[in-house]
Amino acid sequence: MLAQIDSARLPRHIAIIMDGNGRWAKKRGKPRIFGHREGAESVRSILDTCARLEIKAVTLYAFSTENWKRPKDEVSGLMQMLKLYLKKELNTVHKNNIRFQAIGKIEGLDEDIQKRIAEAEKKTAENTGTVLNVALNYGGRSEIVEACRKAFKNFCSNGRPIEEFDEKDIEENLYTKGLPEVDLMIRTSGEMRISNFLLWQLAYSEIYVTETLFPDFRRGEIFKAILEFQKRDRRFGGVKTS
Repeated sequence: MLAQIDSARLPRHIAIIMDGNGRWAKKRGKPRIFGHREGAESVRSILDTCARLEIKAVTLYAFSTENWKRPKDEVSGLMQMLKLYLKKELNTVHKNNIRFQAIGKIEGLDEDIQKRIAEAEKKTAENTGTVLNVALNYGGRSEIVEACRKAFKNFCSNGRPIEEFDEKDIEENLYTKGLPEVDLMIRTSGEMRISNFLLWQLAYSEIYVTETLFPDFRRGEIFKAILEFQKRDRRFGGVKTS
């Protein structure tokens, strides 16, 4: 599959809704957290693959603002896994020239997690390879509201007429400021929805849904998604004249 991929037409930014960990575990008679642990192996494979392909950015939907509604033991287990991942994988991420950043309402997470996130962002800040965005305590609607508030505050302080307010003002205040637009959004487990994920950024993204549960989503599955992306006719609302 790698030989079939056109390196000149790779997506610049891939976003992934990592769904199906719980179902994967249930099929095996295991608790849901077991599926999340196995999903962490998929994250390693995805990141390694995208770094090798020189994908500019990868955004992973790790924990939404709605996920707090899950059972307390599952939420606690996810947070422990996050801390462990940041501790164990940071050196590898840094060694591979990957820049780590977390997006979402980070201030709503435990202080020790906030500290580990800050350390990871500081250590990798100068890296020039793939940007790894991990969406934590994230919601697309709240991101847009927050961006609008910041944009309007800056707009008013500069004394600009309201007629000049446009999309760029909002985009400059999104969590993904400075990154390429999302070219490809992948959702595992077959669910046909975007679940409040990157609502602004997905405006013209190609969407790829696979029945594969996330713990089974490894290098070959990334290749399949990219090959499907390269078959798409991306017109961005226009019409080809040829």
